[in-house]
Amino acid sequence: MRTRLIFVRHGEAVHTIDAVVGGRQGCRGLTAVGHEQARTLAGRFSDELAADGSVAVYSSALRRAVETARPIAAALATDPVQDCGLCTWHVPSYADGMLTSRFQADHAVAGGGVFRAFEEGNESWAELVVRTGRAIMDIAHQHHGGTAVLVGHSETVESSFHALAAQPLHRAFDLEVAPASVTEWATDDNPTGWPPPRWTLCRFNDARRG
Repeated sequence: MRTRLIFVRHGEAVHTIDAVVGGRQGCRGLTAVGHEQARTLAGRFSDELAADGSVAVYSSALRRAVETARPIAAALATDPVQDCGLCTWHVPSYADGMLTSRFQADHAVAGGGVFRAFEEGNESWAELVVRTGRAIMDIAHQHHGGTAVLVGHSETVESSFHALAAQPLHRAFDLEVAPASVTEWATDDNPTGWPPPRWTLCRFNDARRG
């Protein structure tokens, strides 16, 4: 039985254009372009996943991901499920809505890195990967032999390389993840078996609109 996990980065977001930290309060959802991108994705998935039967749709709890997931779920005749495990950085409340440049410059932590946060009160990269990886694997377990769409953030897609491809926390390469892009992993093995299964990266950063 093939298990498919289809990751979607949210569409163009207001906080990105405004260059502010987009936590629960700072996130103002999608731009008009972002909403159009979400509708286009919904049309794509309606065609692409028609043969998959029942498809589950998950999103992070942040507004930009929720607004991206909503039309996708409607096109697939299901209700989206919010999972905070799929969120990007759990930023400290003082930084939410702050200019990103100010947050990174004025609140930087000396020695920040994989296991130590880059900013005061923020998650470390390792903490984010563990949190997001656990959510990914829980969804994979729940939908063994089925298909799930996970709408999140660039960090959600990056975490899939750690959770599914066993990449080290400090990768030897960087990833560029476009807004409203699609990344897909699949396995014919037990997705949460032990030893870990082999996953196939079927597509990455697919941002085509047609």
